[in-house]
Amino acid sequence: MSTRVLVPTGALGITFDRAALARGIAAKPDIIAVDGGSTDSGPFSLGSGTSKYSRAATKSEWRDLMLARAEAAVPLVIGTSGTCGTDATVDWMFEITRELASELGQRLKVARLYSSQSPARVAMALAAGQITPLSPAPDISAEALGAMSNIVALAGAEQVQAALATGADIVIAGRTTDTAIISALPLARGDHAGAAWHGAKIGECGAILLEFDREGFTVEPLVENACCTPHSVSAHMLYENSDPFILYEPGGHLDVTCARYDALDARRVRVTGSRWVPGRYTVKLEGATLAGYQTSILAVLRDPHYVAHAQKWADELHAFLACQIAQRMDLDDDAYSLEFRLIGMNSALGHMENRSGEPVEVGILGLITAPTAEMAEEIGKLMNPYVLHYPLTKDEELPTFAFPYSPAQSERGPLYEFALNHVMELEHPMQAFRLEVCEVGHA
Repeated sequence: MSTRVLVPTGALGITFDRAALARGIAAKPDIIAVDGGSTDSGPFSLGSGTSKYSRAATKSEWRDLMLARAEAAVPLVIGTSGTCGTDATVDWMFEITRELASELGQRLKVARLYSSQSPARVAMALAAGQITPLSPAPDISAEALGAMSNIVALAGAEQVQAALATGADIVIAGRTTDTAIISALPLARGDHAGAAWHGAKIGECGAILLEFDREGFTVEPLVENACCTPHSVSAHMLYENSDPFILYEPGGHLDVTCARYDALDARRVRVTGSRWVPGRYTVKLEGATLAGYQTSILAVLRDPHYVAHAQKWADELHAFLACQIAQRMDLDDDAYSLEFRLIGMNSALGHMENRSGEPVEVGILGLITAPTAEMAEEIGKLMNPYVLHYPLTKDEELPTFAFPYSPAQSERGPLYEFALNHVMELEHPMQAFRLEVCEVGHA
């Protein structure tokens, strides 16, 4: 007996190949698993408890997956719903599911797996010595935890298995590890544990069909003309993972040191020899906290002299503005943050940039961060005329630069930062999670 897991895409909301999905359904999978998000785009989604992706795009893709699920008559599981996996985004995804069930005429049992953690509960675990920092990790305290806008724990296979055990047609999970939603069913059915976790890691980005058994797994791409090779499959262990052989998950770690990769044909690869090593049952914690409010201002330098000396201009303008803000607003440097990024020169890498060229123009992006939105906006307005006209030398004619839009400053709203990179030990897997099951739609 084997278990077939269809992974149609790497994330819901970024589109996927419908023909590949059809090929996957034709292969008669036992479950459809899709990831709903990650921390790749920064802390805003977690901090605000909202989805990074469009509701319309998410609903459109979820519609196709719900139709595919009905055709295959197998469970459909989404992990890290709404890109951050908070309780709010689980409910957001549930509302989309309920709408679609009504529109499609489907009657469904839906299990919701919630991953959000209260600051008080995490503070109790901290006091009991059940929280361990990862590297790097900020110092935390009960006070710091209380200031966090959202905290989630990453569910593993056991929590997803509990949701599947309810007989749910659809599982909408909060924050999970990317591999948990794929490995859960093979593990529950007694397939090789090392293979289950290893295959889940290889297949997490889709569009992939994974077949697990008692000795290993086989991976096959679903996109036409795509192929898997021993090199491409083994290399995926380095995707979002610093160690090419070890992957930590709740309850242990995967060791692929002795894994063997064999090409079955031009498209498929068979993997054996992966090993699951049980350990303490810990779940990773992610948290975000409000870091202030931000205003941005953007100007474009096109004069060749200013383009050639853009960094010098930005540095001198920064020093001048610090004096102006201190004099006019009575604010010390540590009361706010101001930085300039030179788009076209070093906006991505800053001082680490080691390439240079001769751009036609340079965008000057100013970022002001302050404790309140009003302060950030006021600093942005104070900066406006100087960003437009500040000269390199005292004797030259007053320059005028380009503002690509009006007003030049934009209020970006709240700014969040990650505030947790820790693991929490649990006495049993469901201790930090909760399940709710209900029926939606109509026959």
